[in-house]
Amino acid sequence: MSGKSLRGPAPSLADACQPVPETAWVYLLRCPDGSLYGGWTNDLARRLKAHRTGKGGAKYTKSHGGPAVRLAYAERCADKSAALKREAAIKKLPKAEKEALAAKWTADNRITIRMATPADGAAVAELYNWYVLHGTQTFQYRLSTAEEYAANIAGVLEKAPFLVAITPDGRLQGFACAHPWHSREAYAWNVEATIYCAPDCIGQGLGKRLYTALLELLRMQGYYNAFAIVTGENKASHEFHKRMGFTKSFVEKHSGYKFGRWLDVVYWQYPLRTGDAPPEPVRYRLTEAEVVSILKKVNS
Repeated sequence: MSGKSLRGPAPSLADACQPVPETAWVYLLRCPDGSLYGGWTNDLARRLKAHRTGKGGAKYTKSHGGPAVRLAYAERCADKSAALKREAAIKKLPKAEKEALAAKWTADNRITIRMATPADGAAVAELYNWYVLHGTQTFQYRLSTAEEYAANIAGVLEKAPFLVAITPDGRLQGFACAHPWHSREAYAWNVEATIYCAPDCIGQGLGKRLYTALLELLRMQGYYNAFAIVTGENKASHEFHKRMGFTKSFVEKHSGYKFGRWLDVVYWQYPLRTGDAPPEPVRYRLTEAEVVSILKKVNS
């Protein structure tokens, strides 16, 4: 037993959580009639939801489209003071200059979803590690390396999709993949789905695009169920999975300990196929044409 630890890992305490830097945003929303509404916020996701639901949003957006308003421009600022100054400056711009801002932002943030390669390992590890340091979306304590994620991507692609979302200038804005649910043969038609989006990629429907493509590719391969495991306190993810058609299965109480507190996990299930007949073996490789046909839909 010499040299071997006789204890498990030390718990992650509250001070291990890295604080998210305070930021503020200025933004423009596009209303269905083509008009633009500008504002500022320190929580862009929450503010967009308020505008779309009418609960706490502006009277203008409530009367000019509500749920149909979409993000047309977003700019991160250092703090509230900087955001207020930038908001005032943007509001003074002529309509043509506001439209130019929105057009450039749309072009710079046009996201293409494609199949990952091991060369994406460094970018994927960097995005994932943000959540390791700042959140409880993952229960991992240790930072992942680029080499580990390169191997992870290669391993996933042997049996399932690993999708990445990339901007025109090469920035990774999200990824989604699937792993075997369990190792026993009878579980071979089930996978665990995973999705992470960049924390500043908000209001563009990226999560829906990634999951739509992932689930359809899994269905074409012959998988029957996709499961997702979500931290109990992650309300946004619960709402997202429900909107995507997942059904809550059960809750595992006090399942993990991170950042100084016990956390529940919630299991969600999505039926990719139904029926009681014996399943065909899963196809680990789809044809290039099949993959292109699905990605074309979410990239159009």
